[in-house]
Amino acid sequence: MAAKTTGRYTLGIDVGGTKILAGLFDQSLKLKAKWKIKTKADRGGDAVIDRIVRAARELVEDQGLRMTHVRAIGLGVPGVVIKGRVFNAYNLHWDEVAIQSILRRRLRVPVFVDNDCNLFTLGIHRVELKGKPLNMVGAFLGTGFGGGVILNGELFRGHNYAAGEFGQMTIDKNGLKTAHSFRGSLESLASRTGIVRHLRKAVLEGEKTMLQDELGPHLTGVRSRHLRMALAERDSLVKRIVKEAAEDTGIGVAAIISAFGPEYVMLNGGVIEALHKVMLPIIRKTATAHVLPGSMEGIKILPSTLGDDGGIHGAAIFAKESMAARPRR
Repeated sequence: MAAKTTGRYTLGIDVGGTKILAGLFDQSLKLKAKWKIKTKADRGGDAVIDRIVRAARELVEDQGLRMTHVRAIGLGVPGVVIKGRVFNAYNLHWDEVAIQSILRRRLRVPVFVDNDCNLFTLGIHRVELKGKPLNMVGAFLGTGFGGGVILNGELFRGHNYAAGEFGQMTIDKNGLKTAHSFRGSLESLASRTGIVRHLRKAVLEGEKTMLQDELGPHLTGVRSRHLRMALAERDSLVKRIVKEAAEDTGIGVAAIISAFGPEYVMLNGGVIEALHKVMLPIIRKTATAHVLPGSMEGIKILPSTLGDDGGIHGAAIFAKESMAARPRR
């Protein structure tokens, strides 16, 4: 059971496969401080929980505070979240983990958990777009491909809490199969993991890229910045693979627009941050070509300016509103 708290601060925490970002917010949800540490998911699921606890405590202590000064914690995590339990967060080695109750017990503060892309979308909607569009979609291209949906001004999670899993949409039924996504899924084609997989396949078939000189013959450790560098140097193989990823993303965005008719499609994630100047025009052009005539009128497809902070803003908003919605004792 969480201890009774009278704190004035809210923590927003975003947990990714490689890093954990925590933010300290005041009563008006102004971001006061941030703290970032490595997730170290290779050490296992329990170790990830330890790292989340560490990030929260270190952030608070760095500001000369104690956990009793924290009123609530919002947590964004990969996977499907149902009543505080996380399913299918394979990159964290979690499946059916009661993360909400575990963290409440260890930190002795109320904790509220949702999918990371849902909270990114909430953060973009409330902070970047000032809560104005009634309907918007967030799409996040990074290590994977996730999304979130705002309908009538509220997060839409769907019947089984899995709405927004755009990365699992099939774009090419004859495409590559990966461990945790379907054959030819958007994630397998357009995420950084998918882009790198297609680059490696092309290299194995005899094609060349300057990244072989930088990272070795097996293209070990390709990051989004390496792709940006190769594009700047007019690397023809990287240019082709990134163009194909952008076209596949555009087809996915067209399906999203046809399904939801949002006012905004906001793009975020490491791939977009690094490559949006190249990818965005292709995404827009391809999306327009794959919807009914006139369907794109007034719809904006934009890169988010919040970067990594979108997730912690959304987590803090979610925590504060969840606290306010709790029945008073």
